[in-house]
Amino acid sequence: MATACSLISTHFHSSSSSFSRSPNTKTTFHLSKSLHLYKPTHFISHPTLFLLRPPTPKTTLPKLTIPKTCLDSILLLCTSLALSFTLFISNADSASAFVVTSPRKLQSDELATVRLFQENTPSVVYITNLAVKQDAFTLDVLEVPQGSGSGFVWDKDGHIVTNYHVIRGASDLRVTLADQSTYDARVVGFDQDKDVAVLRVDAPKDKLRPIPVGVSADLLVGQKVYAIGNPFGLDHTLTTGVISGLRREISSAATGRPIQDVIQTDAAINPGNSGGPLLDSSGNLIGINTAIYSPSGASSGVGFSIPVDTVNGIVDQLVKFGKVTRPILGIKFAPDQSVEQLGVSGVLVLDAPANGPAGKAGLQPTKRDSYGRLILGDIITSVNGKKVTNGSDLYRILDQCKVGETVTVEVLRGDHKEKIPVVLEPKPDES
Repeated sequence: MATACSLISTHFHSSSSSFSRSPNTKTTFHLSKSLHLYKPTHFISHPTLFLLRPPTPKTTLPKLTIPKTCLDSILLLCTSLALSFTLFISNADSASAFVVTSPRKLQSDELATVRLFQENTPSVVYITNLAVKQDAFTLDVLEVPQGSGSGFVWDKDGHIVTNYHVIRGASDLRVTLADQSTYDARVVGFDQDKDVAVLRVDAPKDKLRPIPVGVSADLLVGQKVYAIGNPFGLDHTLTTGVISGLRREISSAATGRPIQDVIQTDAAINPGNSGGPLLDSSGNLIGINTAIYSPSGASSGVGFSIPVDTVNGIVDQLVKFGKVTRPILGIKFAPDQSVEQLGVSGVLVLDAPANGPAGKAGLQPTKRDSYGRLILGDIITSVNGKKVTNGSDLYRILDQCKVGETVTVEVLRGDHKEKIPVVLEPKPDES
């Protein structure tokens, strides 16, 4: 080049990123944003080309400091917004919106008990015993409740099973179902000896739910049982317990005749529970709650239920024939304590009507001679070879016999024993 070129350093100002040349510089050629080719006034022996890039200014950002109170405010705001959004989408009531409830968790045995109660409650009924009484002042005849008890639906035809002592002496009966609907009931039949009665109501079939019937022959001591009834008028009350004993024996409240194979339980049974069902853990009927052992009349942990195997046969006969056909000897016998005082073992015959089975067979009753002296009658010591020590033994043996069957009765007459054949007859109708 004819003209020597050189690049001299210039002053860099902070207010501008451009380069300033000397005032004596005549010509400047712009090669790029950062390239300047110019001819200085001073002579430089070697022309040199410099490519310069303007230095990038180093920017220092101010440190952002957020106060702690500001963070707390932001967190509180986010929480409030989240809660408001949750309430909005859940459509909760204003009263219950801020009530936090945890879901109720039940154990498996509790769930089974709840399910059993819900499934069997519709089968249990409330029975009211009404009696006719006359007002002493107005002489008006009124029907007043004289007692109440429980029962359960047997079939879709409206048959209700309960205890005989629940309906005894009633002029009218009313049955209240689980839905609180009430119907007048009529007596189909009853068995005083076993304390069982059957009623019937004219209720729609869709309101009647028969209870599932189980078996009582294979019960075990210790297994769980459930009693549903109406103690003290508190309808549909559930109590639980276990089988405390089997093959107990109690006496019928109406006739004193023994009821065998009774179930003993510690499930609370109170007045009003009579006639209600005793259920196993599957919800099947295994007995009818009938009595308690208690000096005070309230539950003492010793309750008794008539086994369902006994109830089955009785209810079938009552539904079909309106009565239970049970064989009898046709005698009246002395209390067991009186025979014990005589120092003998057996059943002392007090009366044997001539038209009865025992009278026809020739059994001798107790009587007095012409001087007023007491002459003891026959003392029954065995029937069909089975020893008889008291009245309960005699009833137990007769329960295993059938009407029309001939049994061999061994008696102690005076100082010798005799065997007398007796043809058993049905028990006469009861009103």
